Amino acid sequence: MSFQRYVAIGDSFTEGVGDPDPARPNGVRGWADRVAEVLGHEAASTGRSFGYANLAIRGRKLPAILDEQLDPAVALEPDLVTIYAGANDILRPRVDLDGIVERYDAALGRLAATGARLVVFTAFDPGGSAIYRPLRGRFALYNELVRTAARTHGATVVDFWTMREYRDWRYWDPDRMHLGPAGHQRMAIEVLDTLGVPHELEPLPLPDRPPPTRAEQRRENLTWVRGMAIPWVHRRLTGRSSGDGLDPKRATLTPID
Repeated sequence: MSFQRYVAIGDSFTEGVGDPDPARPNGVRGWADRVAEVLGHEAASTGRSFGYANLAIRGRKLPAILDEQLDPAVALEPDLVTIYAGANDILRPRVDLDGIVERYDAALGRLAATGARLVVFTAFDPGGSAIYRPLRGRFALYNELVRTAARTHGATVVDFWTMREYRDWRYWDPDRMHLGPAGHQRMAIEVLDTLGVPHELEPLPLPDRPPPTRAEQRRENLTWVRGMAIPWVHRRLTGRSSGDGLDPKRATLTPID
């Protein structure tokens, strides 16, 4: 597959949160940048131009993603679109999954009508996490609705749900909500493999860490609750988002090194 106009839509997952790089817009890299780097290199090797836009903003729920990013994405006339939305909705105390995926389905139809190759994602399986396991049923239902919408519109599915290696917390940021560098690299590999794009990406080495003792687990959990979970809940209660004041990291189609 050869692509020249890649547009990424979504929330923190697509923006690249958890994969820090101070030299990049919004200070993050992420799997979408890593995919774009491969696509850009492939295009350059054959003398073709390549542009990449990433409209994702952390903290956005599905309705806001569609309201803010869908029209700009269509206007960029992409030949490849990746979209992931819904995780921030699932984590709320109440969510109408049928309602939000109905909107998602309509958005996929509009993106598919552009003729672009359309890639969507299932959500992560939280079955291995004591924190998120109670929401596993929600994630599973969301995934089935997304798969149905993808079939309807001929979209390609990257099946995050079945990627069991992500039960290893070494793929994740210490905040336990976002992928770390190794997780983003692994996702970039999965996206490229799913698209059938040749590449030379390799998994990043994982830190060699012995299993923590119960006392270490308690200390780590307490640190996480104080430093990550409580601020997250406070933002929800006060109607604020981690993405407030942020612009899309790449609002127009531009080359990427």
